[in-house]
Amino acid sequence: MEINNYAFIDGNNLNWGIKSMGWKLDYKKFRIYLRDKYKVTKAFIFIGYKPGNERLYESLQEDNYICIFKPIMEIKTGKKIKIKGNVDALMVLHIMIELPNYDKAVIVSGDGDFYSIIEYLIQKNKLLKIVVPNEKYSTLLKKFSMFILPINLIKGKVELK
Repeated sequence: MEINNYAFIDGNNLNWGIKSMGWKLDYKKFRIYLRDKYKVTKAFIFIGYKPGNERLYESLQEDNYICIFKPIMEIKTGKKIKIKGNVDALMVLHIMIELPNYDKAVIVSGDGDFYSIIEYLIQKNKLLKIVVPNEKYSTLLKKFSMFILPINLIKGKVELK
């Protein structure tokens, strides 16, 4: 029987985590890595939708990601505009909706908000890996250290050259 694992990617956490470490991710290489290393047949990326970023979204889809969009909010503080596109609840919802369809899940996020769903996936023997995209990920996730892969360890395989 063919292995059928899914990846659930917190796009904002991945983007900002990699940026904070001073390098760029090659999304195509990362998708290939997930396929080859973890037998990921579907990779869902959860991302805030911002008009004007259509080329990015098309590129992700060409690289075999399934984009799940959430409308962004623009929060004005003084003269600065902060863009907020929190995808946590949307990602948890899809992890649960897709539960019967995959063997194991790869979670890509270092956000402690995923603590409960990770715990649930472990109870159901459905968690394969947690790829954390930043050096300083939530201390809540330390409990799951046996599942954690810091993305820096695979930088050579997934970095945009």
